[in-house]
Amino acid sequence: KLNQYAKEMRRDMTPWEGKLWFMFLRKYPIKFKRQVVIGRYIVDFSCNAVKLIIELDGGGHYNPENQQLDVERTKFLEHNGYKVVRILNSDIDKNLRGVCEYIDREVKARIG
Repeated sequence: KLNQYAKEMRRDMTPWEGKLWFMFLRKYPIKFKRQVVIGRYIVDFSCNAVKLIIELDGGGHYNPENQQLDVERTKFLEHNGYKVVRILNSDIDKNLRGVCEYIDREVKARIG
C-alpha cells in the first residue's frame, strides 16, 4: 500500500518537490531517490549512499499535531542511521541556490 502511494506521490510532486528535483537533485552526482518508503514512512528525498534524507515542509508541518508526528518520524529515521534535513518550501521559493549549496555541504560532510 505504501509503495503504491509513494509511486503516486512521485507522479504528483508538489511544486517545491518538483523544483528541487528537476533543478538540482535529479542531476546530483550522488544518486537521490524521491518518495522513498523507509519503514512505515515515505520520505521526500533519500540519498542512501550517505544516509541523508531531505524533507520539505509546507504549512501543514506547523500545527502541533504534525510537529509531533515529524519528531517521531525523525527519531525513527535517525535510529536507522539517517540524517534528516528539513527545508521549508518558502526557502526553495526564495533561495533555491542556498538550499542546493546546503544540501551539497550535508552530503559532503557525510562522505567524510
